[in-house]
Amino acid sequence: MVSGVRTVLGDVRPEELGVCDAHDHLFISSPRLPGQELNDARAARAELEAFGAAGGTAVVQWTPYGMGRRAADLPALSRSTGVHVVCATGLHQAAHYAPELLREVRGALAEVFVSELTEGIGTSAVRAGLVKVAGGFHALDAHARWTMTAAAEAHHATGAPIAVHLELGTGALDVLDLLCGELDVPPHRVILGHLNRSPDFMVQRQAAEAGCWLAFDGPSRAHHATDWRMPDAVQALAEAGFGHRLLLGGDTVVAGARSVDGGPGMPYLLRRVRPRLEAAVGKEAVDRILTGNPGRAFAVDWR
Repeated sequence: MVSGVRTVLGDVRPEELGVCDAHDHLFISSPRLPGQELNDARAARAELEAFGAAGGTAVVQWTPYGMGRRAADLPALSRSTGVHVVCATGLHQAAHYAPELLREVRGALAEVFVSELTEGIGTSAVRAGLVKVAGGFHALDAHARWTMTAAAEAHHATGAPIAVHLELGTGALDVLDLLCGELDVPPHRVILGHLNRSPDFMVQRQAAEAGCWLAFDGPSRAHHATDWRMPDAVQALAEAGFGHRLLLGGDTVVAGARSVDGGPGMPYLLRRVRPRLEAAVGKEAVDRILTGNPGRAFAVDWR
């Protein structure tokens, strides 16, 4: 077994990631976001360059199967910008897909995930480094249980981490009950995303106590009402001794949110979020969240 973070250019040692945006998107499309797709390779390169200029050295793209990942374009973007890129397999909520696509993978979802983790995505030879799935609003429907069961199978076959979109930040404990309780995925292999969208400090602490990773991402116009609470949550968790379980990301999902298109984009994480958090918890803690933690969260003894 070889331990490493699986980037689009191959496996690297955890410490090689450096300053990492642990949840973002270079490419993504969905029928729920018509006309707002991230599908411009030149804009993606410019965004990566801007992130690199701000001091960033790694980005984890959580775009899953069937949502315009453009995996074949990622190696060239990584090489040209010098920024490590990690790509995902997985499946989002059913609303993001045409019914016929879901029918195509109905009987072989775990096999799709394993193939993309170990052999490559399509004909690109780019291997995914994580599995991305999604819960629902305060609940797990049949689709979520199906995709998470397949993700757990893929984890057990490969060791890959599982990243979970929490709808509006809810359902974290139900996800852990399923993945870690029923499906025997070790908690340290589970990454919960969007926790800042539901600023329930008790649930956040319970999730941290379970041993999983907590990803705080944003900002965004859609979630401005809760994004501003993120520093308070990070501070509370760090002071409770869970700073070693925290991750930060930008989660750029629409074209207007890219910095090169006038939005905050990936650089905002380092330009504004980082100093704000340093004021709350100190530079050493934030350095660990941005550098040490991502390497441990995404490194795998690959099988």
